[in-house]
Amino acid sequence: MNLPNSEQLPVSKLAASFGNTSATYKFYWLLGIVELVEEGETTIPKRKLFARMIANPWYTVNYFHVSFGKQDLIQQAVQTVLEQEGLTIDLKKSNLLAVLENSSLKSTQQTLQHFNKNVPHWFLSPWFGKTVSENDAAYRKRIYASSQTFENDCLYALYDDHIIINPKWVTYLQANAKVLKDFIYWNLTLFLQVRNPNVPDIANKLIRPPFRGSLTNQRKNYWDIFFKELGSVDCIFTNTPLTIDRYALDHFVPHAFVSHDLIWNLVPIDKGFNSTKSDKLPSMDAHFDGFYRLQKQAFEIVHHYNSRNKLLEEYLTLFPELNSVDQFDYGRFKEEIQPLVTIAHNNGFGYL
Repeated sequence: MNLPNSEQLPVSKLAASFGNTSATYKFYWLLGIVELVEEGETTIPKRKLFARMIANPWYTVNYFHVSFGKQDLIQQAVQTVLEQEGLTIDLKKSNLLAVLENSSLKSTQQTLQHFNKNVPHWFLSPWFGKTVSENDAAYRKRIYASSQTFENDCLYALYDDHIIINPKWVTYLQANAKVLKDFIYWNLTLFLQVRNPNVPDIANKLIRPPFRGSLTNQRKNYWDIFFKELGSVDCIFTNTPLTIDRYALDHFVPHAFVSHDLIWNLVPIDKGFNSTKSDKLPSMDAHFDGFYRLQKQAFEIVHHYNSRNKLLEEYLTLFPELNSVDQFDYGRFKEEIQPLVTIAHNNGFGYL
């Protein structure tokens, strides 16, 4: 993916900012700049940008548990703020920014200020190459001084507590804000996918979705058919009797990990338990057999009543040749589910 060209600006320098990246700092730093310039700000307090470096990955870290890698302190910073400020993972971004920008808590201030050590000046390195004789301190000092005259048409001028966007860049940033954000997220997806090779759908875990999809279709056109046939079954987690008007539909492997609502990962459970289960993982030893049994029974019933039910096609990702319940293989199903549970646990999802 390429950035929009400009004959007046060194766009290649901006693109090169992600050339040698070992952490996510630069992605979230530029994202914060683009967001604020899009809102009309050109003289920007650093704390506002540091706050966005925490707020933008908030859901990625706390809900989806995507790993940023051992060298990256943003993940640790997000988790520290969550704990120290006593916040919730579903806090609105505007409310989170208000906390971060105004908190008097020393630990939060230190967490934000940590980003000032390297991020603001290293981002400008494509505009200001480091000489062989320079140490890091001298290089940092030179970038600060040179940027304040917008030398080499650099993106912004650096000061102790704020930056000033180069007037030459303002129109470009505002006019191409959407493309720039797509460029950032595209590069961030590539960066994180390498560090999370077995985690599905990284691209859709970078921002908080505006809403979770409804499971009404899966309930009405699949599981309700199951209950109409059997009347009642026991919850695989609580052994509570479930009926057509007394069950919740939930993801066996948490939605926060799989990021989909495919029918083969859904299971009816006790409503009360569902409200407390959160994104905890099931125990394969304690819960898989019950899950498999309900899945197989539901497939057999729905297939019997309507073999062309569209939801049955979703099993083809597990069983490419599935045409009858005889092919609903226990071992194959477990081989597909077990790695998902293991990987999710390795990424920070806890067990029930």
